[in-house]
Amino acid sequence: MTFRSARLAGPVLLLLAALVSAPAAQAQKYRTAVGLRLGKDNYGLTVQQKIFEKTTLEGLALVSPREVSGTVLAERHFGILGPSLNYYLGAGAHVGNHKDDGAFGGFDALAGVEYKTAFFPFVLSFDIKPTVEINSADWARFPAAFSVRYVLIKEKKTGLFNGLFGSGKDREKDKEKPRKERKSEEKPRRGLFDF
Repeated sequence: MTFRSARLAGPVLLLLAALVSAPAAQAQKYRTAVGLRLGKDNYGLTVQQKIFEKTTLEGLALVSPREVSGTVLAERHFGILGPSLNYYLGAGAHVGNHKDDGAFGGFDALAGVEYKTAFFPFVLSFDIKPTVEINSADWARFPAAFSVRYVLIKEKKTGLFNGLFGSGKDREKDKEKPRKERKSEEKPRRGLFDF
């Protein structure tokens, strides 16, 4: 670890501690985003797909002067100030080929911050992705990168099966009814031990 890396480690750990302690909120305003990832020594493509409420899978295809690699990461997103600004933590694995060492692989961790721009369909993110290498001259790496992604599919404000069994007009009619009528139509709630 160089002096410069050690000097950066303190503020990065402090930032991560502050972000982890923030309350979780609804994270993300998109389902699928595709873009470019730019690091100090490499660049490539990034594809991020939402798979659960606050979880995404991200695929990276990276190229540097002496190697190519592919990475898959599972990431958990946490809202900082609403769904536009998030921090995320993740883990995954990678494989690649180095011109001198040949094939290699390894495991990845990830910590980053992302912002969904307000009026344009872009997501900007910055992250650090420490790796443990197998069959490589380096046993560990600590690359940081900046990504710009274009939102292909926006997050809908409806449920997974909305429209599958109806057009949603029933919900609109239900909203128009006075609250007392809606409550009287609802079934009474049952407790855990009510038989």
